[in-house]
This record gives sequence, C-alpha cells and structure tokens, in this order.
Amino acid sequence: MNLATWSIRNPIPCVMLFAVFTIAGLWGFHELPVKNFVDLDFPTVEVSLRLPGAAPAQLETEVAKRVEDSLATLEGLKHISTRIGEGLVSMTVEFRIGKNLSDALIDVKDAIDKTRRYLPTDLEEPTVSKISVGPGGALLTYAVTSSSLDDEQLSWFVDDTVARAVVATPGVGEFARVGGGTRQIQVQVDPVRLAALGITASDVSRALKRAQQEASGGRGQLAGGEQGVRTIATVRQASDLASLPIALSSGRSGYVRLDQVADIVDTVADRTQAAMLDGKPALGFTVRHTKGYDERRTAAGVQEALERLSREHPEVKFELINTSITQVQDQYHGSMEMLFEGAILAMVVVWVFLRNWRATLLGAIALPLSIIPSFAVMQWAGFSLNTLTLLALSVVVGILVDDAIVEIENIERHAHKGKSVREATEDAVTEIGLAVIATTMAMVVVFLPTAFMGGTPGLIFGQFGWTAVSAVLTSLLVARLVTPMAATWLLRPHPPRAAGDGPVMRWYLERAGWCIEHRKLTFLAAAAFFFGSLALLPLLPMGFIPARDQGTTTISMELPPGTSLSTTMAVAEQARHLLTDPPSPVPGIQRIFVTAGQAQTAGMGGGSAGGE
Repeated sequence: MNLATWSIRNPIPCVMLFAVFTIAGLWGFHELPVKNFVDLDFPTVEVSLRLPGAAPAQLETEVAKRVEDSLATLEGLKHISTRIGEGLVSMTVEFRIGKNLSDALIDVKDAIDKTRRYLPTDLEEPTVSKISVGPGGALLTYAVTSSSLDDEQLSWFVDDTVARAVVATPGVGEFARVGGGTRQIQVQVDPVRLAALGITASDVSRALKRAQQEASGGRGQLAGGEQGVRTIATVRQASDLASLPIALSSGRSGYVRLDQVADIVDTVADRTQAAMLDGKPALGFTVRHTKGYDERRTAAGVQEALERLSREHPEVKFELINTSITQVQDQYHGSMEMLFEGAILAMVVVWVFLRNWRATLLGAIALPLSIIPSFAVMQWAGFSLNTLTLLALSVVVGILVDDAIVEIENIERHAHKGKSVREATEDAVTEIGLAVIATTMAMVVVFLPTAFMGGTPGLIFGQFGWTAVSAVLTSLLVARLVTPMAATWLLRPHPPRAAGDGPVMRWYLERAGWCIEHRKLTFLAAAAFFFGSLALLPLLPMGFIPARDQGTTTISMELPPGTSLSTTMAVAEQARHLLTDPPSPVPGIQRIFVTAGQAQTAGMGGGSAGGE
C-alpha cells in the first residue's frame, strides 16, 4: 500500500500530520526575521590605537602604517580601512567569507603583538574587538531638540538617558551620538604660583587622581555582623575641587588649596565631532542593528522606547531623519504581493483548463499546504524573509500545484469511466505515482545545486536553493497524502462519457502534425530563434546584484590629517551649497544631514556616523 492509498484509508492521521506541519510553518513565519537581503557575513574586526596628544601625521607614520603592514600578511584578508584623528587610530579589518570570526580576532591580535615593539612606548594597550552589527549604514538616524536644555545638557541626556533606553532594545548593536559636546572640568594651573610654592604639575595631577577614587576597604565586624567597607574619595561637583589640598614639596610641610594655584573651569571639551541638518547645527544619534535580528522589530522597539522617553521628558523632541526600514518594508510587501498574485493566477489557470470548481479547490488547498511548512524549515535553518527566499517561493508557485493538478486530472479521467470517486482516486494516484515522484525529484535536482554554491554567490543563493527545495518536497507530500484524501471528499462521480479531443487539442494536433511533416523548416526556425536570442545578450546590462534606488545618496569627503573640525565643517557646508543653491541646484533633495569627526558610541561595535 503506497502513501496515497494509505491517506485515503486513514484520513484522520493524515489531517493531524499536516495540521502539525501547518502550525509549525505559521510559527516559523512569525519568528522569521524580515530583511531586505541576505546578510553578507564578512568577518570584521575593529582595532583602536590611542596615543594621547599625538598629531595625525605622527600617528600615520609611526602607528598606522606599521600596523597595516603587519595586518596585510594575514590569511583571508579582504580590506583594511583606517581612520586617523587626534591621538586615535581606528582600523576596520575585513576578511573574506568563510573565515571564522574567532580565528580572525586571534590573527589580528597576534599581528599587532608582533609589531608592538616597533610602536611608540607610550602607546596605550591596543583594543581589538569583533564587529557584530549588521552590514550597511545606520538603521535609524534621529535628530534631537529641546526647549529647555542647552547643548551640553542635551548631549549628556542623549549619552545617558537615550542611550540606555535604545541599547536595551533587542537587536540594537550600536548607538552613536552625532554632534553636541561633552562636559569637561579643566584645571588651569598658574606656572608662576606653582614655581613660587615649589609645586609641580605632577603634584597637582596626583592630588586630582586621589580625589577621584573609590576602593574596597575590606570587611569589618559591626554589631555581631559582617559588613563591607569602602574608601570613598570623590567630589560631587566641580566647585568642591577648589578646596582640594595639595602637599608642599621640597621638604616643606603644609598644604595649599587647589584654587590658590589653579583656576577650575566647568566647560565643554574641545569638539571632535559635529553635525548639521540643512546647514544648521544639530544633535542626534544613529542606531545600527545586530546581525541576525529582524530589522523591522528592532526599529519598532527603538520607536517605542523613544515614545516612552517623549512622555517622560516632554521638553525633548525626536525627529526621524533617515531610515532603511522603509525600503525593507517595501521589498517585503512587494515580494508578498508577487507571491499572492502568482498563487491566484495559478488557480485561474487550473480552473480554465479543468472547468470544475471542486477540482480547482483541491489545487487551492494544495498550494498553501506546500508553502506554509517551508517557513518552519527556513526558521530552523536560520534563514530570513528576504528578497531571495520570497523569490524562491514565488518561482515555485506553479511547480507546487503541478503534482496536484496531474493527480486531479487523472482522477477526473478515471471518474468519467464510470468508477466511484474512491475507486477512481485509488486507481489514478497509483497509476501515476512513479511519474509524480520523478518530476518532483527532477525539480529538486534543478534547484539543489544553487544551495551548494561556494563563495559570495553561495552565501546569497544558498537560502534561495534550500527554500525552493523544501517547498517542492513538501508539495510532493501534499500530492501523495492530502490531494487523494481530499479528492474522495470533494469530487463527485461522473456519468461515463466517450473519450474525445476538445477544440484546443485538435488545433494543437494540427499544428504539431504540420511541424512533423516539415521537419527541416521547423528545425531552421528553431535554430534562428535560438541564435537570435543569443545575439541579444550583449544588449542586456550585466552585474552581480541589480542596482537599487534607496532614495539616499552618501557623499564622503576626506581632508588631510590634522585638519581642524571647523575647517572640515566649512568644506562640508560649501558642498551643501553646491547641491542646493543656484545656479545648478540638484532637484528632489528633501534634507541634507552632515556629520564630521568621530561619533560617541555606546553598546556593541564601533564606528562613525555617515552623512546623507
């Protein structure tokens, strides 16, 4: 007894089996992350080298070039991107697909250790970390304004309150502030007064370090219990530093107050980054997502967190400047619409040829039962709902109902011989069982090689191949289990009728007969059509991935090392005027967001914000 006959005689277990498949598929569909495209997982490592006070030109020759030369020998290296600022060198080391991220991290650390003796002795310990954020630019870019907070207070609000709320959202891999300033307490010593008292700047520095310390003092006994002891030496506000005692040196005893030898100024640190929105100073932040997370859910979580902050702090306003979620949603909805349109058209074709609504309903049942379980396979395999996986389902829509259509048509043929529906179904599905399995395996053989491609094409089309294969194999189970069982319930017996060809078949047989009688002419026409098609290939555009219009253009400008932030922003403002002002403004520009310098990051990963 084959599967089809078993399903006819045991309908309840068959229904329960596909109910489980359907529930698992619906759960998988709900859990699948929605993405615009397949994540190209290039292992990437971030390297930070700090030498306080060093000029960019010095860092370029004494640090950056030596480290780059050492990293250039690593196996599987794809690209090194270096950014040099005042006292800081940031490197992004990208490896080719297939390189294990842990191995890449170890290789980078070993390469830096080998060249450590050739670097300046006062260079701080290098920081090497993996980048876990998704590829591409920022997921969300927001501008922040306030009616009551000044620039310094608003910057601290973004760094502290906003960063905590956003980074706590699942899927957020990096939070970076753009623009604004950072509070700084400056102790401006007077060299004349220091010299008169015999105090050095090092004495002041040591006193300040002692004033900002918290240390463990061990444990003590108190009222029969044990309690931890802490040594606290901190100041609550900048004015408290004025009375800080500084010991006299040169063998003299006594102390002087800090305000007797220095001025304490509560101010803003020198800006290392700035932002402008349409030519006006701005303060904002960017958010990047972690690899593997649903971008839509991450963006929705960030939006919810910001709405909660807006209710708690009504004086602060958040304005969305740019997002890539709109494109992701457009691609997702477009792919789903294409899938539904293909399914509807497939059912229309079935009805046109069978002219039986019951038989068409069988095909309509087979289609979702073939697609929905594929989502469970995709979720188990770690895939996502992206352009390629939805394209795979759209491509195989017609194939998914092929097996069911063949079985339904054969059941109808046997039913017209006067057999009962049950008898006709058993005879029909048994008769063509081997042919249905063979055609399905042929489709599997066609799609399966794409799942085993290597390199970048394999990373992209692997999900396409496995999704198509899982859907085709599920359609075989539906055709051998669900379709025969449902046919015994839905189809009705037919009176016997003589076999004969319809008008469409007669017209086709006439044309086929003519081609058989004129074989040479038919062959020449086919050859001309084939070679004519090949002649059109040079006229088609060529590329690995079709170009996409995201509605956003990124312009990057690099100035010589050591260029001040004000000069950089002035050059950026000149570029903005070229784009927006006469005599040749670029049409269609809605807003221009400019950033310069190194963004203040929070969370995982690192990097700077980009302009748009």
